[in-house]
This record gives sequence, structure tokens and C-alpha cells, in this order.
Amino acid sequence: MATTDAEVERVRALVATVPAGRVVTYGDIAAAAGLSTPRTVGWIMRTDSADLPWHRVIGAGGKPAAHLADRQLRLLAAEGVPVRDGRVDLRAARFPLP
Repeated sequence: MATTDAEVERVRALVATVPAGRVVTYGDIAAAAGLSTPRTVGWIMRTDSADLPWHRVIGAGGKPAAHLADRQLRLLAAEGVPVRDGRVDLRAARFPLP
């Protein structure tokens, strides 16, 4: 996936703005960063997010990635994010990006 350093830094900066108790989707980040697909955000998060609040970025349907689901939902619930049946309530917890 061809991604520039500037794109990586835009994604990182946006993820860093998401406050505790709120979430954004991969698509929200992609749109705000000017990327053509949320998959690019997923790739960036997978390769360069250890120092970011990665758990606040979820899929468009409110579900976390299967391999991270238990840990991610536990972290989000601890921050007060409403979680029901393994999904985040996006209407209540979605953070509006600039």
C-alpha cells in the first residue's frame, strides 16, 4: 500500500485528538485525512499506532476487529463508551473530527 509519510502523520495526528470516552471510525479518519479508503487507515493503525489511543478507532458498524475485540471493548468500556452486544453505540460515542 503506497502511503506517504505525510499521510501517516495526518492519520496519527487525528487519532491523537480523539478524547477518552469517544470513538471514530476508520472511515471518519480517512475522510478527515483526505485518504481514498479506510483500509489505508487500518494499515497505518496496524503498523504505527502503539503510542496512540488505537482502541478508539473502530469499524463503521461499531464493531472492533475480531482479533482485538475483547481488549478493545474492555478499554472502551473502562472509558465510559457505551457498548452493547459487542458493538459501540456510535450515535452516543462518535467524536466529530475537524
